Amino acid sequence: MYLNLAQIAESFGVSERVVSGWMRDEGLPHTLDRGRPLFDRAQVVQWAMTRGLAAKAGFLAAPASSLSTQVRLGALLRAGGIWRDVAPADVPDVFVRVATSLPGTTAPVRGMLGQRLRAPGGISMAPIGAGCALPHPAARITLGRDAGALAVILLREPLAPSEPRVDDVPVSRLVFVLAPSPRTHLELIARVSRLLVRGPLGPLLTAGAPDEEILRAVDEADATALLPSARP
Repeated sequence: MYLNLAQIAESFGVSERVVSGWMRDEGLPHTLDRGRPLFDRAQVVQWAMTRGLAAKAGFLAAPASSLSTQVRLGALLRAGGIWRDVAPADVPDVFVRVATSLPGTTAPVRGMLGQRLRAPGGISMAPIGAGCALPHPAARITLGRDAGALAVILLREPLAPSEPRVDDVPVSRLVFVLAPSPRTHLELIARVSRLLVRGPLGPLLTAGAPDEEILRAVDEADATALLPSARP
C-alpha cells in the first residue's frame, strides 16, 4: 500500500514541509512517481518505529486485531530456519529455498512464490538500523493460517553499501518475513522489528548466539504477546 505526502503528514500530525525534511535528512523511505514522492506503508512503519514516532491518524495505524499475536513467531522461525555464513550473493537463493519449502502450502503456491521472489523488485528490503533489515515479498500474499515463515540470515560479510539502510552500519543480519496473510503482514513485521530493536533478538544475532538460544528468546516473546495484558 502506497501513501502520498499529504497522507504521511496527516498520519504523523506534522506539516508536509516536516515530512520533506525527514526525506532529505532522516532517510524516510520513498519512491518518486513522475516527480511526486510515494511511501510504502510497511517501510514507513519500520522507519517510524526505529525513531519512536507514533502515527496519529488511521493511514498508518495497525488493524485492531489479535490475529498477529496468535501467530507464533517461534513456529514461523522453525519453518524458515536460521541460516549462517551466507554470502550476500546467495541471499536471493535463500529467500526462494525458504518459500519453496513452506509447510502448509501446496506445490503450485510454492512455485508461484518462487517466481515472484525471483522477479525484479520481488523483494522489499526494510532496514531498521544497527545492521539489521527485514526483507519481505513486495506483493502481499495469502498463504493460509497455518503457513508462513521467518528466516534469520546471518551474512558472511555485509550487503553492498548501495543497499538501503537507516544508519552508518552496513546490513549483515536479515530476518526474512513471509506472513500467512496480508492482514498479518505489517503486524508481524512490527513484532519482529521490536524484538530486534528493543528486545533480545538483535543482541543475540549480533553475538552469533546458538540456534537454541535464539529460538528460546522468540518463544518467550510469543508467550509474552499472548498474555491478556499484552493483547491489543
